Amino acid sequence: MTDKYDGISFDEIGMMSKAFHSDRANEIAARASVQNGVMEAATDYEAARKYPMTFSIDLKQGKITDQKSSGRCWIFAALNTFRYELIKKYKLDTFELSQNYLFFYDKLEKSNYYLESVLKTADEPITGRLYSFINNDPIGDGGQWDMISNLVEKYGIVPKDAYPDAKASISSRVFDQYITTKLREDAKTLREMKNSGAGADEIKKTKTLMLNVIYRMLCISLGEPPKKFDLTLRDKDDRVYQEFGITPQDFFKKYVGINLQDYVSLINGPTKDKPFNKLYTVKFLGNVAEGRPVTYLNLEMDKIKEAVIKQLKDGHPVWFGSDCLKFGLKKEGIFDQDAAAVEKLFNTTFSFTKADYLDYGDSAMNHAMVILGVNLNNEYKPDRWRIENSWGKDAGQEGYYVASDKWFDDFVFQAVVDKKYLDEDSQKLLSGELTELEPWDPFGTLAD
Repeated sequence: MTDKYDGISFDEIGMMSKAFHSDRANEIAARASVQNGVMEAATDYEAARKYPMTFSIDLKQGKITDQKSSGRCWIFAALNTFRYELIKKYKLDTFELSQNYLFFYDKLEKSNYYLESVLKTADEPITGRLYSFINNDPIGDGGQWDMISNLVEKYGIVPKDAYPDAKASISSRVFDQYITTKLREDAKTLREMKNSGAGADEIKKTKTLMLNVIYRMLCISLGEPPKKFDLTLRDKDDRVYQEFGITPQDFFKKYVGINLQDYVSLINGPTKDKPFNKLYTVKFLGNVAEGRPVTYLNLEMDKIKEAVIKQLKDGHPVWFGSDCLKFGLKKEGIFDQDAAAVEKLFNTTFSFTKADYLDYGDSAMNHAMVILGVNLNNEYKPDRWRIENSWGKDAGQEGYYVASDKWFDDFVFQAVVDKKYLDEDSQKLLSGELTELEPWDPFGTLAD
């Protein structure tokens, strides 16, 4: 028998109420917060002034993008890094790539990855932790950098006007729901087939028929993606570039020209179970079944910043993942613990270290954005970072945010750089052995 829970008495509530009213600041804070909202009441305008939108290294981007009511930030962030290269190379005012195109194929590939995972765990009880985790969100909108790489290497990319957003891509909950239900029905069938001794060929044939239904549902929801398209670009000097019948794969190779195999995902996970200077992967995390696994190199933050700054100085933006829910001011476009002064508002302190945040499940990467700039102080150290978000131009400062270096230390968990910007010792680590993390590890979290 477990010990009885200890409840809250009315005497204790009375004591709490008396303590609340004993400090006039609490009553003022309550009035401000009730009328305006917690973050609005917590905004410290003096601290916010310390982070102007000016930077010593600053890359200029096209018009801001908007993921709307979907969890596609990881796709938006990746395509924003790709379009930067295209805009710069062809001297365009702006350009946008189709997020819907990769969204379609991600859903299709995740469907297959889920069914393959179901077959690999057919002997697991459906009430067990592993199967429950796999079954929880088979085709969620979120993703990781290596998942983007796998999609682009297999399917390429297309301009947004060649495959624009559908209603279901900007508000994905409903169609996700019905595809998920269909996949869970398929999972039941495949588990029963596997456990009754059905042969591999029979199972594969059945799975192919199941994926045919998923493809149909995706086409009805999002439209069928193009296999080829015509391209017309007009640069700032009115020069026109035209190409007819180009494939999405050739478009990426010719017009973006990034070698995705050269890019490495760096993480900063200072927990005891993840020693620095090692490579990690996460079990059952992926989308393209035959693609490369999601791989992380865990480094101390100073090394990550050094590589990020080198890439920015060389004129290339950086995809990164962070916890955007912590100490963020959406109206002002600031990520900073002092500017978002919730400690002062609530008259308390938040004392977790970054390791504590991860160990106790209070923080992890939940949003991907793009680093476009950094300000280096008189000691050549970063003090603020320029962030391109994908929440439209009405969020932040015309769609852009500034992050303090302290916030960067605490709530940036991942950054993707070309491996050539790593120091020599870190580059050598890339050939090391992969350590597998459990599916529910914080670094299995998807950006959405």
